[in-house]
Amino acid sequence: MDSSRDTPLIRFTAFWWGLGTFLVFAVLFGAIYLFNTKGAESLEDVVAVARYKTKETIHQAQLAALSKEQIEAVIPAVGKQLAASKPVAVEKPEQIVPNSPTAKKLAEAPVADTSAIDAPAADADAPIDPAVMEIGKAQFLICGACHGQNGEGGPAGPPLAGSEWVTGPISNLILIQMRGLVGPITVAGKEYSFPAGMTPMAYQTDEQIAGVLTYIRNSFGNKASAVKPEQVAALRSEVGKPQIKVEELTKP
Repeated sequence: MDSSRDTPLIRFTAFWWGLGTFLVFAVLFGAIYLFNTKGAESLEDVVAVARYKTKETIHQAQLAALSKEQIEAVIPAVGKQLAASKPVAVEKPEQIVPNSPTAKKLAEAPVADTSAIDAPAADADAPIDPAVMEIGKAQFLICGACHGQNGEGGPAGPPLAGSEWVTGPISNLILIQMRGLVGPITVAGKEYSFPAGMTPMAYQTDEQIAGVLTYIRNSFGNKASAVKPEQVAALRSEVGKPQIKVEELTKP
């Protein structure tokens, strides 16, 4: 090698050029690594975003409605009620399998006559029994998971506060309780539709169902007549039928 081309200055310059080139490549590789560490989003990842958002919304709503101390205070009472609950006797206790002969027979059966249930009662303006309201309040802890503890509605259920369906014909509420509800429903001018709809809640006793329906009809700013256990019993034959649709209900 020509001694004139191998001087300390040339070596010093070559060293820094080499070091600079190395740093440039290191930065490029670092950027490539950062932009490619996140894997491709799967369908589960996309769905999870909405699921966690809904979970957080429900969590915040529950925190705003009830404090931790209030929840812990009612757990023993709810536990005792659940432990003391008894199954409701039915004429046909066999499991109703979808599309089975029993399910088809029930689906084709006409809706029970509701005229007597919805007829104006002589004691419609009578004061609501506080004991019935207490029964309903305890039962509503389950309902509030979807409808909101203050009846404001939520991601899984329409509002009960100011709902014409709540203060309307009593038979509507009992039928929804016995059969559940599927399809869109308009409440106070706004349409709500939930993929799975409402599941039947017929496992409660006649007194418990009458209590919770009386409670929602006279809470959250609502005011309407009480629901009686005998009115609930009159529609027990609806249990096992497919989820009811709004078109099958009496217009409020």
